[in-house]
Amino acid sequence: MARFPRNDIMTLTSETPRYDLAESIGPDLALVELLGAPTDDGLGGLALSYGTAQGNADLRALIAGRHGVEADDVVVTVGGMHALFLIAFILCDRGDEVVTTTPSFPLARNALDVVGATVQEVPLTFDGGYRLEPEDVAARLTEKTKLVFLASPQNPSGVAIPLDTLRTVLALMQERCPNAYLLVDETYREAAYGDDPLCPTAVGLGLKVISCASLSKCHGAPGLRLGWAISRDPDLRDQLVVGKFSTVISCSAVDEALACRVLEESERIISERRRRLADGLARTAE
Repeated sequence: MARFPRNDIMTLTSETPRYDLAESIGPDLALVELLGAPTDDGLGGLALSYGTAQGNADLRALIAGRHGVEADDVVVTVGGMHALFLIAFILCDRGDEVVTTTPSFPLARNALDVVGATVQEVPLTFDGGYRLEPEDVAARLTEKTKLVFLASPQNPSGVAIPLDTLRTVLALMQERCPNAYLLVDETYREAAYGDDPLCPTAVGLGLKVISCASLSKCHGAPGLRLGWAISRDPDLRDQLVVGKFSTVISCSAVDEALACRVLEESERIISERRRRLADGLARTAE
């Protein structure tokens, strides 16, 4: 799994040290210096500094609270696509096998192809209600399988995968490819219609389960380029942190600060969008 080497002289993979005697830049610019005047929301004093590779601690705590995990289980990424690529690159060598469904989000499939994985497809159809059957996944599992990649709710069908189905898939993986991980893209998890209940997160099903998502869809904030991966496996999580540091160093401090505001206002933001979804569904049905 150790695809990215760790360099112990770098500090950004952990919290900022109290005294940094080897900084490579000058004093950090403050946002207020660009805005021209202090702002009432407190963001004007934000330093435009590097963040940490794991991500802003307050933001990770907010994300963790919505998934029933610890803040240390969360790695903040530059959008959900960054998380998908890092996971594919870390877990899959050329020739390793990945089981996924089709149709799917094209860029997610591209990440699997570009790392040289052999992709085994499970077709989901309109006539079948786009429902995933565990036996169809089982038929494609081998000792070479390193990753099973699913989306719930799926893109583009919008059909969620029941937790019992995911549990069965995990049990089959434990029998046939016990070292493989189950990645569930939960980007649309909070996109419920009106007062319909939310899909529960899959991340609590086991240590080999990874959840990823972003603020781009349900929260209407794709311009922040803010996503995350959640894993309770410390080795994988460490590689995600070092991998993020090795590719983008850290997320934007401004994006992370605004993302905290989005999640703090999440109930208001998403409840409005749920009404829009319900109205759109009713209009379509009519």
